[in-house]
Amino acid sequence: MTRPLAYLPMLTSAFTKYTAALFLRIAVGWTLCPVRRTLTNVYRFGDPQHTRNVQSTHYFFRDASWDSAELWKLHANLMVSRFALNASVLTLTLDDTTHHKTGPRINGARTCRDAVRSTRNKVVYCWGLQIAPLCLLVHPPWGGEPLSIPVNSRLNRKAPEGKTPVTLIDHAEAMVRELAEWFPDKSFRLVADGAYASLAGRDLPRTEVVSRLRSDAAIFDLPPARRPGRRGRPPMKGKRLPTPKEMARRVRNWCRVETTERGGKRERLVYTRQVMWAKVSKKPILLVVSRDPEGKQEDDFFFTTEATWFGAEVVSLFTDRWSIEDTFRNVKQFLGAEEPRSWTRTGPERAGAFSYLMYGMVWLERFEREGQKVAHLERPWYSHKTAVSFQDALADVRIRLWEERINAMFASGDDLSNIQKTLIDAASWAA
Repeated sequence: MTRPLAYLPMLTSAFTKYTAALFLRIAVGWTLCPVRRTLTNVYRFGDPQHTRNVQSTHYFFRDASWDSAELWKLHANLMVSRFALNASVLTLTLDDTTHHKTGPRINGARTCRDAVRSTRNKVVYCWGLQIAPLCLLVHPPWGGEPLSIPVNSRLNRKAPEGKTPVTLIDHAEAMVRELAEWFPDKSFRLVADGAYASLAGRDLPRTEVVSRLRSDAAIFDLPPARRPGRRGRPPMKGKRLPTPKEMARRVRNWCRVETTERGGKRERLVYTRQVMWAKVSKKPILLVVSRDPEGKQEDDFFFTTEATWFGAEVVSLFTDRWSIEDTFRNVKQFLGAEEPRSWTRTGPERAGAFSYLMYGMVWLERFEREGQKVAHLERPWYSHKTAVSFQDALADVRIRLWEERINAMFASGDDLSNIQKTLIDAASWAA
């Protein structure tokens, strides 16, 4: 039986010898911690024997000398080698989220739109860290909804006065270009919400973009063929077309297709057409209109920079994008991404990114044990459950970590009372 979190040592080359040991302890403590993941609580479960000073945990995020870019590169190579080694095309999902914080002196915090509490008619703002992770889309062997495994991330900071701001689009472009450098033999399909639609005009290397199209977008027909002997610059676009919403009203030749939606099958009516979206891209895009056959939902409008794809493929890719929303929920709710109380220097950014890294490691652990039973799932109320949730995967890793820790204490001849004290202390903090 392999050790739990056995792949963590493969990431230690991004650290010095001292910080590598801290990294391994903090990773274990982060996984085992059943309460708020303040750095003190992470220290308590990562180093129960108190072999190091508690300040070393704060030092690790705030001041330690390690390269975040190199750590993400090692992590991305590990995730791709285990989840998509033979795939020539990697599907990526992208979005941003806010890690809510309190206090005005948190380095990197800013006022952001709260996507959860905001509505169409009312925008609610919050204070926190705006983080944009780039994720690898993975279809688990047990079926069900796909997973978004983070392979890079950026913190969107407020620009200093007088400086040109770096936008989320700039961060997204930088992350995709980094990934293209790390995997020169791979091509990419980037799926993002409408806020990132302008990435279609950024000329990303070996990358096709799938995103939403505004229902009132100004779209044009393809440029007409240039007549021989005509002088001047060739036309960049054809005649103005109706907006996508108006175009959908006039369509009669719908195509009924079967799409995948969050792991299940669904029928949709689809219409496709190559158009020019001059405001965003100089190249033709494929407009895809998706309609509910029963007429209960409003039409959806998507586009892709790859004009040869089928409409059903584009709709399925975009619905798979929802998995990144599940990533945000799981990282915040079960890995405490918003909870570390680190304020200064690189501390807030590193602590926030660390939770996304651990999210990938927990899922990797579950994939490596595919085919083996998950002990805590053998319950009467789980009789019809086939898919594994992140909470199940996290609990399985915790069980194995505790088994390893207890066995090590017995092997070292530790007194039974000390073992009981360790377990009771952990249980009391969890309560």
